[in-house]
Amino acid sequence: MTEPVAFACGTFQARSLARGEIPEMQRFYEANPGYFQIVEGGPAAKDAAQADFDQVPPPEWPCGGKHVIAFRDREGRIVGAAGVLHDVFAPGVWIVGLFLTAERLHGTGVPHALYAHLEAWMRSRGARWLRLGVVRDNVRGARFWEKMGYVDVARREGYVLGPKSHTLRVMAKPLAGGTLEEYRALVPRDNPELAPT
Repeated sequence: MTEPVAFACGTFQARSLARGEIPEMQRFYEANPGYFQIVEGGPAAKDAAQADFDQVPPPEWPCGGKHVIAFRDREGRIVGAAGVLHDVFAPGVWIVGLFLTAERLHGTGVPHALYAHLEAWMRSRGARWLRLGVVRDNVRGARFWEKMGYVDVARREGYVLGPKSHTLRVMAKPLAGGTLEEYRALVPRDNPELAPT
């Protein structure tokens, strides 16, 4: 069984999302439509939170487990969400599949702080490399990840989210030193010479 997530982020708390909390997460998605407008061309689908909760990686991807996380303020309201996979492709490689914060918090420094605590938690659980994808149209998101220390490792065309097709920037970050060559040896699909088109 996947270890429950529980850590503090200043006045915020991060906890594993329970199945019974999916409707609350859906309301959070619907109240913060900006990300969904960019990647899907409209508001969050009515089952978006359920789909994120249930989604699993492709069967050909080795994976140690999944965490769906809700960040809550001191009043207990959801102000952010994250979805991470651990030990994907190789031990120590973690994927940040989703990181979303309330739009009212943008520009306040809170998203950076929440992410920093999430990263520290992943590192404490054995993460040595972090990986994520950001669509080219998500300029603000790309700037955020660059500021957090991620670099481009691959690019994929025709990446479909909802009704939209995107160019996907695949980005990675070392947490324990290492070179991109060492990373690509662990994750050959992110080697531009070997990656699928």
